[in-house]
Amino acid sequence: MPNRQHIALLCFALLILVAPWALPSIYFKLTQVGVYALICVGLSLLMGYAGQISLGHAAFYAIGAYTSGLCAVKLGWSPYLGTAVGVMLSVVVAFLIGTPSLRLHGHYLGMATLAFGEIVNVIARAWVSLTGGSSGFGNIPRWSAFGHSLQPYGTDRYAFYLAWGVAFAGVLVALRLIDSRVGRALRSIHDGEQAANVLGVNTNAYKVKIFILSAVYASIAGSLYVHIGAYVNPSPFSVEYSILFLIMVVVGGMRSVWGAVLGAVVMGLLPELLASLENWRYLIYGAILLVILMFVPQGLLLGTRDLAFWLKDKTYGR
Repeated sequence: MPNRQHIALLCFALLILVAPWALPSIYFKLTQVGVYALICVGLSLLMGYAGQISLGHAAFYAIGAYTSGLCAVKLGWSPYLGTAVGVMLSVVVAFLIGTPSLRLHGHYLGMATLAFGEIVNVIARAWVSLTGGSSGFGNIPRWSAFGHSLQPYGTDRYAFYLAWGVAFAGVLVALRLIDSRVGRALRSIHDGEQAANVLGVNTNAYKVKIFILSAVYASIAGSLYVHIGAYVNPSPFSVEYSILFLIMVVVGGMRSVWGAVLGAVVMGLLPELLASLENWRYLIYGAILLVILMFVPQGLLLGTRDLAFWLKDKTYGR
């Protein structure tokens, strides 16, 4: 891993440590953003590096949340064991969905994942005896460690550190991956799948594996969410959220893990900053996405970097 990545990781860790103290009025919202960031990092691997689109990742978010929550409430299992079961179920479902779907390309793949996401949300709403239907269910045990049980969103800094600590681990794994042979294979698939096949890259296998990994990220995020909030219903797992996660990745920059984190922070905090314009939320989201695609298609992170280089050249010359 390049030295600049080590520096970036150190700065990221420091920001996580000081954020609750520097931003006491919104750190509770940042806890939820940390959960979103984990999903977006997984999506950036799938979309930005492997070039595969998913419009149904909220489904894996739901699988992790409901599996972990049900294991805790119905079976009395710990959040840690429930999370592991949710991950295993997500791996199986991602393999079964990804193997045929990833043979499709472009809009067809997007439609397949969109349909999958909607099916999972309908099941969560319709299977009332298991999931509680649209009302969901509560009394889900919260995360606990060293004798300390987390409190609900907004009342406990430990919840913030847990969410962002896991997001930090997700970023670290992603950076290791993209600097490995697997990362080079994924980039070759993104740049040209047929050429990658000619070079001996097993493109189908790599696409399925990275789809599974991105599903694992979303599943863990779901377990984080449900055991911090102690309540779950289908609303946060709709297709709307799948599209929101995609927008976050695009806004931050698909070809950068750090861009995915930035996009999650920007778009995750936007409703808080524009609370008085709630009725205009989707119009604002669409306008932001349009501006990004038109003027900085590489995303905010790389766009900011390019702007800094341009200003440096203008100021000091080449």
